[in-house]
Amino acid sequence: MKITDLKVIRANRCVFARIETDEGIYGIGEAGAWGFLEASGTAIETFKSYLIGKNPLDIEHHWQYMQRFSHFRGAVVMAAVSAIDIALYDIAGKYFGVPVYRLLGGKCRDKVRVYNHTAGQTEEQLVENAVKGKEAGFTALGHLNPYLDEPRDMPFHDNSTELLYKAERRVAKVREAVGESTDLCLELHRRLDPGLAVQLSHRLEKYNPMFLEDPIRPDNYDEMAYVAAHSNIPIATGERITSFYDFAMLIEKHACSYIRASIGVCGGFTGAMKIAHLAEAHHMSLVPHNPLSPVTTNAVLQFAAATENIMICEYPDPYKASTADNLMGNNVSLRQVDMVTEIPEFRDGYLMVPDKPGLGIDLINDVEEKFPFRPHAVSARLNLDGSVCDQ
Repeated sequence: MKITDLKVIRANRCVFARIETDEGIYGIGEAGAWGFLEASGTAIETFKSYLIGKNPLDIEHHWQYMQRFSHFRGAVVMAAVSAIDIALYDIAGKYFGVPVYRLLGGKCRDKVRVYNHTAGQTEEQLVENAVKGKEAGFTALGHLNPYLDEPRDMPFHDNSTELLYKAERRVAKVREAVGESTDLCLELHRRLDPGLAVQLSHRLEKYNPMFLEDPIRPDNYDEMAYVAAHSNIPIATGERITSFYDFAMLIEKHACSYIRASIGVCGGFTGAMKIAHLAEAHHMSLVPHNPLSPVTTNAVLQFAAATENIMICEYPDPYKASTADNLMGNNVSLRQVDMVTEIPEFRDGYLMVPDKPGLGIDLINDVEEKFPFRPHAVSARLNLDGSVCDQ
């Protein structure tokens, strides 16, 4: 079997790689460099000259070759490598007539626990949506931002004292509304400095969050390790990291309890499995990052089914246009579920693992026409003084 073509599909807020073979089998994979998808699409096309004529089943070799032929990588290139790797596994699963999890070592679980995205531009909305999430069957509520999901054109003005008191009040209200049986996965969006993050973690302990995600900017592993060492709430981080070598440093520094690897930028299945094994050796679990389409959701499910040390997975609502539109309040009459042939069944807080060959999902034939590509705008929130605010 040989690769005959590599196409880039741009639809909605997504970029996909479609790899075709001389046996009529094709595979799809999604790039995850969220704000730079146009560049990732170009990177995918760059790899076409290498892949044409190659055996698609030599996945590890292709992964090594694409990473190491150049002196430079980064999120854009690794998103392209990830999309191609996922597509190659999709081909392999179809070729052998098995779901991808069989190629990764077989099942560790039949279903995967997931958390939703609980957004709110006001405290009232946040609590209301938390209750709705529990009523919908979720046993964990995620992307819960105690600093709210306010519009990016609204200046952020809370001082240090307000950052502590408001976050505690909002988490307390959510906990009271959903009770003790629901896990709260708090997303702090890199809002705090290390000292303030430690202060906040102590104030939130009594509400028993499952984890605090990215309380500070995640670029300095030593500072994240400082926060993790002084917090009794587990820290989750890693969605920006693209290399398993960097994950090794993060893990060795004990900078978190939960690894937020993103299969769309960390190297696809090949990269994610390497990271999972590193984490397992240090008694750490993964909480895979996923702000993408149902294609990536299926890829995450295949990975989670075959990986023992998965704690829980992020589940973007397929009945929304995209994570960006959902969390930023954009009223767009698109649904990601309509981009694909099917989505996995959700039941009592879990997604059932698809058993069809490959990823178990496909894009509709005319997805580019029905879902015109919508790039992410360059838009950062500002503080009241005009400086940049992480959100």
